[in-house]
Order: sequence, then C-alpha cells, then structure tokens
Amino acid sequence: MFSLFRKKETKKQPLKIPQHIAFICDGNRRWAERRGLPPLMGHKAGISNFEKLVDWFFERGVTTISFYIFSTENWNRSKEEVDFLMNLFYSELNKNMKHAIKKNLRYRVVGSREKLPKKLAKLCDELEKVSAENTGGTVVFALNYGGQDEIVRAVNAAIENGEKVDKETFETFMDTGDLLPVDLMVRTSNENRISNFLLWKLAYAELLFIPEHWPDLVKSEKLWQYVLDEYQKRDRRFGGGKKKNYSGKQK
Repeated sequence: MFSLFRKKETKKQPLKIPQHIAFICDGNRRWAERRGLPPLMGHKAGISNFEKLVDWFFERGVTTISFYIFSTENWNRSKEEVDFLMNLFYSELNKNMKHAIKKNLRYRVVGSREKLPKKLAKLCDELEKVSAENTGGTVVFALNYGGQDEIVRAVNAAIENGEKVDKETFETFMDTGDLLPVDLMVRTSNENRISNFLLWKLAYAELLFIPEHWPDLVKSEKLWQYVLDEYQKRDRRFGGGKKKNYSGKQK
C-alpha cells in the first residue's frame, strides 16, 4: 500500500562535458594595472597556474584544451612587450615539455612559425615531436595565429595540391585539421568577440564571455567549475530543432 505514495525515482541525466574547450586569454595587462603592477607582470600571472587548470579539466573528461596566446595582430604591440612575451613563451614551453612527458599529454602549437624567433620555432617543433604519441589529452597553443590567415594558407595549399576538396579533405591542409571541433569557447575580461580565433573549428561552438580577467580564471577552481556548469545549460542542436508539430495539423 505504501508503495503507492513513493515518489518515482528520476534518472539523473549524464553530465554534458565539452570535449574541446578553447580559451581566449584576455585581460592580463588590465589585471596588472588594477593592482598597481607593471602591465607585463599580468602576462606572468596568466601562466602561474596553467598546468593545474589543464589537469583539472582533463580529469573531468575534457580531451582538448586550446589557448589563444598570441595573434597575428599582436605584433603591433610595443617591441618591449613582444620581446617579453616571446621569452616568456620559450621558458613556458620548456616547462610544458616536462608536463607532457609526466602527464602523457600531446601538445600542439598552431599558427605560422615564420615570424617567431628561431629558437622558439624550433622548440615548438620539438614539443610537438616529443609529445606526438601521447594519449592523455591534447593541449593547443595558438601562437602567431589568425583564423583568416590559417584558412588562406590552407586554400593555397589545396590549390597547389591540384584536387577538389570537401570539408573533410580541406581540413587536412589546416593547422588545426587534426583537432576536434570546439564545443565551448570562453573569453575573459568582458570582451564579447572571437577576434579571429579558430574560425573554422568554432562553427557550432557555444560561446561564453565572463567578466573576470584571465589571471583570475587561471587560478580559480570555482571559475573552472562555472565554465562546465554553464555548458550544462546549453541546448546544442547543430542547425536542427526540437521535435515538434510545427504544422499544427492534427495527427
């Protein structure tokens, strides 16, 4: 008798985990200036907890994480800042080499190597080579990267190849061709645009813009969880729709 009054058990919906999260790491200089620090110190703060962030997301089922760290337009910044960043990237990629080996992670650096300092370009190649067979997750740095530039270079490579392409074969000419489509793009620092980032891979990505500056996000597990929680709320239909009787006809 009492069984009549028992509440029906509801099945918990499985968590939706984005397989590929892409971050636009914005607001380093503003973060520093608000604290009375030299602007360049914001860039240092932006990498202070990077490996813990990567490990945290991989442990929760994410398989690819991309970071927009230097665009093709960022060369327009002062020589002092560009030189500082190139040296910072070099020292950080050396650290990432150890991280890749320790955690079985694959590292990719996308973008043109042409304008990079030679030692940095060589290190990018070495990092990719050393970690190429690792299977614990993929970390992507977009360095001297622009989405339009990537597509134009891919078009020219396809033309040189001399054969017609479809979406799948065209991707083989792209820097990012081997990567999963982006499920969730996150931009920090209250900037609401995609700024030429992974244009092809962002075709059906969910977009999340948050007010915190990148140095705050990179060290806040609370914000990492917020990113995953926000993704749970998204209803991804990829151009389709929910099954409804749109015609209004009686069935």
